[in-house]
Amino acid sequence: MWERTLQDLIRGLRANKADESKFIAKAIEEIRQEVKSDDMVLKSGAILKLTYLDMMGYDMSWASFHVVEVMSSPKLHLKSVGYLAATQSFDQDTDVLMLTTNLLKKDLTSSPTDIALTLNGISHILTPDLARDLSPELIKMLTHSRPDIRKRAVLVLYKVVSMYPEVSSQVISRLKDKLEDPDSGVIAATVNVLCELTRHNPENYLALAPPLFHLMTTSSNNWMLIKIIKLFGTLTPYEPRLVKKLQPPITDLISTTPAISLLYECVHTCIIGGMLQGSSGDSLARTCVSKLAGFIQDSDQNLKYIALLAMVKIVPSHPHLVAQYQDTILASVSDQDISIRMRALDLVSAMVDETNLQSIVQQLLSHLVTDTSTSTLPTAAQSLAHHTVPTSPQSAKPSFPSPSASPAYRLTLSQRILQMCSQNTYENVTNFEWYLSVLVDLAHIANVDIGAQIRDQMVDVVGRVKAARRYAVKLMFTLLSEDAILRNAPEEGSCSEVLWAAAFICGEYCSELVDPQKLLPLILQPEVVNLSPDIIAVYIQAATKVFGFWATEVAQRWTDDDLHEVKGIVQMIIERVGPFVSSPHIEVQERAANTLQLFSFILADLNAYRPRMTENALDESSASFAESTFSAEPFFPKSLFLIHPLFSSYELNPVAQYAQESVPVPEGLDLDAWIVPPRLEPMENGDKKEGGKGKKKQQEENGNGYNEDELVTLTPQEAEVETEEERVERERRRAERLERLRDDPYYIMDKIPRNHLRSSSYQSSPEPFYIDRVGEMPTGAISAHVSGSSPSSRRSTPVPGSPSPVPTRLSSGLSSSISSFPQYEVTDEDSHPNTPSTPEPVKVQSKKKKMTGSGSGSGKKKRTKTAAAVLSS
Repeated sequence: MWERTLQDLIRGLRANKADESKFIAKAIEEIRQEVKSDDMVLKSGAILKLTYLDMMGYDMSWASFHVVEVMSSPKLHLKSVGYLAATQSFDQDTDVLMLTTNLLKKDLTSSPTDIALTLNGISHILTPDLARDLSPELIKMLTHSRPDIRKRAVLVLYKVVSMYPEVSSQVISRLKDKLEDPDSGVIAATVNVLCELTRHNPENYLALAPPLFHLMTTSSNNWMLIKIIKLFGTLTPYEPRLVKKLQPPITDLISTTPAISLLYECVHTCIIGGMLQGSSGDSLARTCVSKLAGFIQDSDQNLKYIALLAMVKIVPSHPHLVAQYQDTILASVSDQDISIRMRALDLVSAMVDETNLQSIVQQLLSHLVTDTSTSTLPTAAQSLAHHTVPTSPQSAKPSFPSPSASPAYRLTLSQRILQMCSQNTYENVTNFEWYLSVLVDLAHIANVDIGAQIRDQMVDVVGRVKAARRYAVKLMFTLLSEDAILRNAPEEGSCSEVLWAAAFICGEYCSELVDPQKLLPLILQPEVVNLSPDIIAVYIQAATKVFGFWATEVAQRWTDDDLHEVKGIVQMIIERVGPFVSSPHIEVQERAANTLQLFSFILADLNAYRPRMTENALDESSASFAESTFSAEPFFPKSLFLIHPLFSSYELNPVAQYAQESVPVPEGLDLDAWIVPPRLEPMENGDKKEGGKGKKKQQEENGNGYNEDELVTLTPQEAEVETEEERVERERRRAERLERLRDDPYYIMDKIPRNHLRSSSYQSSPEPFYIDRVGEMPTGAISAHVSGSSPSSRRSTPVPGSPSPVPTRLSSGLSSSISSFPQYEVTDEDSHPNTPSTPEPVKVQSKKKKMTGSGSGSGKKKRTKTAAAVLSS
């Protein structure tokens, strides 16, 4: 009579918080004594206390057998304690579960209260063995006279089928009968179980479609209708005839139901079930999109999220319907909820086409403009004061940070802009001058590490679209003239990689420059040392290219007055490139050294130059470059033509994706052979043969490395077993050799290959843009090799000298005025005098659909050569 009850245990725990573990240890000792008692009431009380402690984290698996004893009690209130403890502590590995089979079978044939208690316990402790042994009794329970027993039995059968799938055929036939049960609770439970079971194997449940369809058209229970429609969404991909049958009732539900949850489930089922396809699904699709657009404007964030998620699935088949709500969708991009912003970006990326690309990109760019007034988060005190202190209606809305303040979100938004514009090789871009301006704008306002991707797309666009090169060069000249990115280059997110693209484009296409010599001081200014070594190397190379082109132009209109200007520029290049010769970066050092030697030679030639004629002998205006060809010596310094041929011999064009695979391997090529043989390792004393002198000693006596009496012939020898000491010594010598060859310029070490380059209001240009989506393939002998390759490769090989331009689709409704970002102005007086006004279009070929190879991607740039040049190299 003095044993502690559960209430006493709880009071003791509250009274002994300072030393709770000691109190619990004492309580568990008392429980161990109580569960051994023959008094079932005392034993059940101990099990109840132990169940409470188990919920606090203390193990009670040691009392599993005593739990089964309490479960077998004939009294319901004691039996319920045993089943509660079993559901709390038993798992699949509990040993005593095998002792409960007969007990559970007995309880399933007892009173209705015992059956209900047993069914509830079975659903928690069921194992594969119990499911096999109890399945006949549980199936019989489906015909019980009491509806609550039938409902519990239906729910338990879900666990039975999950644990023991062999019984599913019997269960399905019985569940089909329960769909016509007179009790609505049993029908709802059956639909719920079927909805879960069809996720695993829908084909087995197609026979249930007729009774389910009858329920959908007659029931008014929204919860059950949601489950039935979910079930049909799983079945329709396996039975196409259901689509036509379900369209009328689901359309009626969408139009009439006031329940938002049911409405969304109908829309979702239409999407995943393929009911929006074909002419019959257009009206249903229009209805679904209009309903989802209403969800987006709702104040409930959950509705916004699921609506955006559903629209992403509709837009591939009905983009014109989703495009009608473009403004509503773009408004969600600035939502405070990051999950809604990301789903809105997914939808915007999916709905882009050539008619709305420019407007969408401009609106997304506006979200990247930093707003300093909302760039800081409110403090905790400010947030608390907003909710506790009464405010006026004008100040009721709190000040939150801008959604674009997060660097991660800004990076995602910038990447989405680039992805939308470049997808399928710029198929949606109709104005590449506008796109180049967007890339420059993005480099200025992104403030995240996106410069490398912008750089790659700049170079790729200019390489593929010849008509945009003139504007690109002028735009890159403007970019190099600004000092904002150059000044912020050491900072994170400065996008300084765009300067790499700007210098490369200006150097490679310097023929589009009006005054090339004005670019040289910009790309060789002292502040360039703040840039990364890769950019500095391109700057030096670009300066060499620009000077080479400008020098040839000066030579063609040479007058003696030009000598002073050329000398000054050459000396400036030597002075500013000189410090880079001692750069610790090998690429910068090598290019600087080559440039310095070339320009030193040019300067020496200029210093040695003497005019060939005077002003009295021949008027300067009558001298021409053509007359110099008839004289023995030209009237200009010959070194002016030294550099330009080095870079202008071959035009830089995009290379076809599989061009590298079409180049045959030259005969006799051995990639494993030594370029420079390694130094011979001295032979160890152990290498001497028995019965004679060692080879090393013989070589020393002869005074050289070979035997003078006879030639050495290598013959196969029996493999010797390498000892552990010899292996360690061999590894040591190998490590020393690799360390010695690491800095050897004639030895190629294995390294990770560097990534190749891939792939504003603005008045639309009257000239169409053409883009080379395929690139060049090898010609001549290599083309003959290509003829033996796959048909897809032969189909994409262009014929030299016969371009076949195919224009891309042009947008007829292109917006003529987008005020967010002004155009980069280029005056007419800057146009090159020797360049025609109409850019030459490039040839276009359809992009091949083939898996990506590892050789040469479509975005890589290489200088093309003739077949003979490639083979000879």
